[in-house]
Amino acid sequence: MEHKTPRLSSLKIVLVMALPIAAVVFAAIYLITRIFLFFITDFAWYEKLVAFFLLLSEIFILIHGIGYFFEIFSVAWSRRTLAIQKEPLMTIDYYPPVAVIMPSYKEPLEVVRNSLITFYNLSYPNKYIYFLDDTRYDTKWDTPENMEAYQRSVEELCKHIGVDLFRRKWHGAKAGIINDFLQYLNGEVKEGFKFYNYSGKIKSGTERYLVVFDADSNPLPDFLEPLVAHMESNNRLAFIQTPQYYINFESNRIARAAGLQQTVFYEYICEGKASKDATFCCGTNVLFRREALQDVGGFDESSVTEDFATSLQFHLKKWKTTYLNRVRTFQMGPEDLGGYFKQQFRWSLGTIGLLPRVIGRFLIKPSALTFLQWWEYFLSSTWYFIGFVFFFMITCPTIYLFFNVPVYFAKPEFYFFVFFPYIIVTFMTFYWTLKQRNYAIKDLVTGQLLTFVTFPVFMKSAVLALLGFKGTFGITPKGKSRALPLKAMWAQLTMLAICFSAAVWGMNRLLYEQEPFGGILVNTFWCLYHAGILSSIFYFNKPVEE
Repeated sequence: MEHKTPRLSSLKIVLVMALPIAAVVFAAIYLITRIFLFFITDFAWYEKLVAFFLLLSEIFILIHGIGYFFEIFSVAWSRRTLAIQKEPLMTIDYYPPVAVIMPSYKEPLEVVRNSLITFYNLSYPNKYIYFLDDTRYDTKWDTPENMEAYQRSVEELCKHIGVDLFRRKWHGAKAGIINDFLQYLNGEVKEGFKFYNYSGKIKSGTERYLVVFDADSNPLPDFLEPLVAHMESNNRLAFIQTPQYYINFESNRIARAAGLQQTVFYEYICEGKASKDATFCCGTNVLFRREALQDVGGFDESSVTEDFATSLQFHLKKWKTTYLNRVRTFQMGPEDLGGYFKQQFRWSLGTIGLLPRVIGRFLIKPSALTFLQWWEYFLSSTWYFIGFVFFFMITCPTIYLFFNVPVYFAKPEFYFFVFFPYIIVTFMTFYWTLKQRNYAIKDLVTGQLLTFVTFPVFMKSAVLALLGFKGTFGITPKGKSRALPLKAMWAQLTMLAICFSAAVWGMNRLLYEQEPFGGILVNTFWCLYHAGILSSIFYFNKPVEE
């Protein structure tokens, strides 16, 4: 028995390392075969055109799939395991001053109150809490009486808890108010700056670090100590990002599905990026080095995802970034489809909007980042094109069944010899690796379904981003959930009807035409599959659990 233990351990290590490699190999074989068949097959130009969009969609999925499997491999290579690290967190004996800031734009006061109390209860002794009220009192978003009452309530709340309050003349949304606050900390007082010292604290020194929380963030009491210790150990570290966890995960379908989507990102993807020094900031639950922020000129105010854009500036200036995969903060997830779509639109608009900058910087100076850093930024800034990918994959089988236009130039046997091995190995790798971190398959599927039905939002944001539309910052609604009217889901419902109709038509063709049996059967299956996925929008449109 004593001799079998290391052998079993070695086998597990081999499996951990081999699965991602096998997934990449099968994906590459499938991709090469598909491209080869596309070029050697002789079809009409319009058939080639439709097939080209399907091929592009598959290439997109394969590239991002390979990117994900490389993230898994990099984690497995560095640890020889896929389990979450359980090493003790770093400790600290010296406590440099830290600014705890929370930008807020018309957030519900009850949400704000809960967060400020958790900040107040942080065990870090040398902290200074600042509430950055970014609410626009110069525009009419309610009656004058209600606006004045909200403004006064914010002041009373900060005074009651003992939190300093900062306001300024509005510009640049979240990035703008953080930059203005940094200027204020540097002693630069501009027109419109207003500071209320409700804490009554006298600083023992200039804040070396800046931790940014969203208005609904509830950190654990010991959030700061290990992060500051890590920062103190590396003076070139610009920021440390930590994951998010939604406290309404169990009671709300949208929050749970959105949280499970983030599971995939915050587990292997973030850890894999950290191993390549390519972690990007997610805007909250993150500790910054103030010197690094000043070095890059503060947060990028040109993007609605200022955190992602600013991360690129850090890396271009040779600052290091990292990720701590420990849940240290709890937040509120979006609670209905409207709120979720609004959140996803903002995220996708900002990240795709950064793509031209990433490409431009790469062409001008490829040596500015390492190859792996460029690769990670390319993957991140292109991911939200997934909306077009879903649309083409939904549409192509219906075109074949209705108009007999071939879009997949391969015999049915190709599915069994190339496609099935690829799809089985990649799905097995994806689900098995996440199961190593105690996530169930059914839960992960829920997150993927929500991504799928969001495809019209991703398509719209991608077009606007490429046209140069910057967008405006908006908060994700909290504390309420309401179902969307059917007209707000017209794109999903239209595609659902088309897929279902095409599947019925395909069954008729199988019954009466019968040839080509394999082609009709496969495309009918995909139409039914997509119809089933799209129908999940009815499930998500009733977000509150009963």
